[in-house]
Amino acid sequence: MQRPSRRKTNTSRYITPEGRTHLSEELSYLWKVKRPQVTQAVAEAAAMGDRSENAEYIYGKKQLRQIDSRIRFLTGRLNELVVVDRTPDDVSKVFFGAWVGLEDSAGNAFRYRIVGPDECDAEKGFISIDSPMARALLRKEEGDEVVVARPRGTEVFVVTSVGYCE
Repeated sequence: MQRPSRRKTNTSRYITPEGRTHLSEELSYLWKVKRPQVTQAVAEAAAMGDRSENAEYIYGKKQLRQIDSRIRFLTGRLNELVVVDRTPDDVSKVFFGAWVGLEDSAGNAFRYRIVGPDECDAEKGFISIDSPMARALLRKEEGDEVVVARPRGTEVFVVTSVGYCE
């Protein structure tokens, strides 16, 4: 009998070169810096005696499990990601990696970059290609109207700019 896969994702496998670098750096930090530090702390806590009532030991072991879990995830994810490192042939349209300027019906301006799900960051304006906003924007160009289903209802935006450089 075959064991069922524990993780089925419907997320895109695309990532920008910067996003891949960030994930690789996180993996390297966890493996080469953080894990050895926590392992040393656990060894020191274990040397103190009774482990069943040793909070430092128990907390350290929990930290190690979390670090190991994240390392496994990052290793697997980095192996399946597809780095999109070139601009599309038609740079006037919105595709993966594009910076998109938008204006809503009230005249508010927004600027988003369409990135992979592993690199979303609301403060930077990075939105996942899997998000409703990004899906609505794909293949649009400057001047196009975009209708986006949002939690508070549908909203209409106008694409004010499309670019592939920050």
